Amino acid sequence: MKEYATDVLRNVALVSHGGAGKTSLVEAMLFMSGAINRIGKVQDGNTVSDFEEEEIRRNISLSTGLLPVEYENHKLNILDTPGFADFIGEVISALRASDAALVLVDSVAGIEVGTEIVWNYCDQFELPRFIVLCKMDRDNAGFKRTMASLKNLPTGATFIPVQLPWGEKQNFKGVIDLFTMQARSADGKKSDPIPEEFEESALEARTNLIEAAAEGDDELLEKYLDGEELSSEEISRGFKQAVVSGQFIPVFLTASTANIGTIPLMEAIMELLPSPAKIAPIQAQGAQGAEELEPSSSETLAAIVWKTTADPFVGKLTYLRVYSGTLSSDSKVWNQSKDAEERLGTIHVLRGKDQLPVKLLHAGDIATVSKLSETGTGDTLCDKSHRVTLKIPNYPNALYSVAVMPKTQADSTKMGGALTRLSEEDPTLSWHQESSTNQTILNGMGDQHIDVAIRKAESKFQVGLNTETPKVPYRETITSEGSAAYRHKKQTGGSGQFAEVHLRILPLEDKDFEFKNKVVGGSISSGYMPAIEKGVRGVLKLGALAGYPISKVRVEVFDGKEHPVDSKAVAFEIAGREAFKLAFAEASPVMLEPIMDIEITVPQGNMGDVLGDLNTRRARVQGMESDRGRSVVTAQVPLAEIVRYVTDLRSITGGRGVFSMSLSHYQVVPPHVAEDIIADQKKSIAQEGG
Repeated sequence: MKEYATDVLRNVALVSHGGAGKTSLVEAMLFMSGAINRIGKVQDGNTVSDFEEEEIRRNISLSTGLLPVEYENHKLNILDTPGFADFIGEVISALRASDAALVLVDSVAGIEVGTEIVWNYCDQFELPRFIVLCKMDRDNAGFKRTMASLKNLPTGATFIPVQLPWGEKQNFKGVIDLFTMQARSADGKKSDPIPEEFEESALEARTNLIEAAAEGDDELLEKYLDGEELSSEEISRGFKQAVVSGQFIPVFLTASTANIGTIPLMEAIMELLPSPAKIAPIQAQGAQGAEELEPSSSETLAAIVWKTTADPFVGKLTYLRVYSGTLSSDSKVWNQSKDAEERLGTIHVLRGKDQLPVKLLHAGDIATVSKLSETGTGDTLCDKSHRVTLKIPNYPNALYSVAVMPKTQADSTKMGGALTRLSEEDPTLSWHQESSTNQTILNGMGDQHIDVAIRKAESKFQVGLNTETPKVPYRETITSEGSAAYRHKKQTGGSGQFAEVHLRILPLEDKDFEFKNKVVGGSISSGYMPAIEKGVRGVLKLGALAGYPISKVRVEVFDGKEHPVDSKAVAFEIAGREAFKLAFAEASPVMLEPIMDIEITVPQGNMGDVLGDLNTRRARVQGMESDRGRSVVTAQVPLAEIVRYVTDLRSITGGRGVFSMSLSHYQVVPPHVAEDIIADQKKSIAQEGG
């Protein structure tokens, strides 16, 4: 692929609710630009973007596809993102690498919950955007109805149609372009006069477009108010300024599988959306503090890694966006995030799975490099002589967790490495070893997200994993003071073992554990105190009530006895352990459970069902608000009650509810619930032992 200068680049993310037609749209763009000779279909598994085996099997996009479209001496880097909510991390990463977004809306379904989610992320990144009404040739498509549904989007901007449908549903022949006042049929190249029956509505809609263009430029507004006519060039210039500022959102129409509206949309991307050369200076953190970098090839190098994947043929693949400076094949760069130098091989521009080599990448361009040893998602690449760090986006907390186990002994040795590599690729995946339950926990955004990760571990890293519902990480503690003494005495013919420990335990507020030597008169030598503490810590880890870790406890050793010959550290360790167990039982022990802060957003019609369901989960509702037809509920809920809430909420709301959660605190488990937990845990321990 040839080099493209910064001013002829456009970096555009396609975002939407699942199934709105993103992959079909980019397929039509590739076809009309001559990159492919036939349009593939998602259901046939032959599109350029969805080439992964798992994507073909499920008929949905699971990761962001990078599709450069070369058209009229421009290069449009189209980022085709997944629409399913579980893969929102891919959307966030793609928006970080983009300068604009196309928000696709199904003209049959209208605005859906996924549309609102991606719209909010576009707002966070302050991206100019288009609305693209897709599937205009479907039986139930409705232009006016879908336009009316746009009011449900949380925005202060005004939606301005720049096209009208030339026919609708099965008679959708093309679009009426309000810029040129021409009708453009299927291939989009040919322009025809506007049919007479559409002239009146087209003139009215064009007036709205001209007014929006005038509002985008003070000079044009003055001219317009003076009654002067604006030229086509002035309309385009003013409207572009209004779009870039976010004041107006243009609305386009397509029927991708019939290849209607594709070329006018590509022309509008080139005309109305900003090139990387026109974006604001890049904010970076340098050695001397915050600094700004101009989006120019003549500046120092600053590039961010927005995505990494494991490819079974080429190894690790690093996706990067150059924000300033240039990047050359077969060169060295500095990874500021890892404080390490990396040697680049050949830079490739990906088009689906095809790798197109390029020697030089200008500011604003997006490409991939393979086999970087240190570099991961979110890292900044720069010049070693001018080190800077670019900001990485915030990703949502995990909503769904599973406990993972290796299928075989061979898998157990590779499991940790595979989970780490999966988490490096996807910032919304994470894993940890939960000491309280002795389980390996994999966290993600939903069941499909986790299922795809498990399948990827097997197909790409050859690691077989089984999953199960994770145990809740309960804790144990005390609510009153308790004391006990224990004597350990053992005679085996030779030197024996002797230790006697008297200790008390007290509830602790601000620490998990505190150990104090309160012995007076030297009844126990201070040299034995570490052994006693070791014995106590052993119980803290394994628990004394139901096998969960103990926290918020202060231990004071206040008396005891030792023997001049038989006392040993191991004897005091045993005595300390057993004395602690006895004291713990006397100190009104209780179970603690994790309480989560949760924020749920649902359509107002589902509010009653959601509140009713929360009442069955021991939830404490903190507040309720309404916003644009949607209700927001904040509550505190025990983790044990919402282990699978992401699936349950989708079922309750028909997929229209979303939520976020984070750990708030631990609190005492109600006695009747604790009894069942303790009984189940003891039964589980007995089964494992027997």
